[in-house]
Amino acid sequence: STVYACGLRLQEALYLQTSDIDSKRMMLYIHRGKGAKDRYVPLPKETLQLLRRYWKTHRNQNLIFPALGRGHTGGPTSTIPMNRASVQGALIRSVKKAGIIKKISVHTLRHSYATHLLEQGVNIRVIQRYMGHKSLETTMRYLHLTRKGQEDAYEIINSFMTGFTYDRT
Repeated sequence: STVYACGLRLQEALYLQTSDIDSKRMMLYIHRGKGAKDRYVPLPKETLQLLRRYWKTHRNQNLIFPALGRGHTGGPTSTIPMNRASVQGALIRSVKKAGIIKKISVHTLRHSYATHLLEQGVNIRVIQRYMGHKSLETTMRYLHLTRKGQEDAYEIINSFMTGFTYDRT
């Protein structure tokens, strides 16, 4: 849920450290993102609560998502994050269990984050910054025209045209 709630790349999420959470400002610090760029992203309250509950299961002083090891005993002392393939596999199993047929990856959650922000009216430049994209064109590739987006555009166009008439006289 952290990947979706904060628009993170899987690698960024896996390497999150406890010190990256700014609970006063409700921000998450992403350091060494793609292109070695740092950024802050909003941290929803629900996500903070989930992260805190999850952390209590392993109590690693540095990593939020440590590799747990055999028997799940390595969490508190692990110096490496969870395995990417394990996370992808867990998502695939969850998707199958939910009866979803569409192919979904962890990166799909990042795409959904950007699309849903745009649908809610968040400025494209703000989305670009949250996603950590240097180029606006990169952000645009993430945004999918959804039915809601099409309906909203239709309503906006209709409101522009209200009151306009064509008079041949």
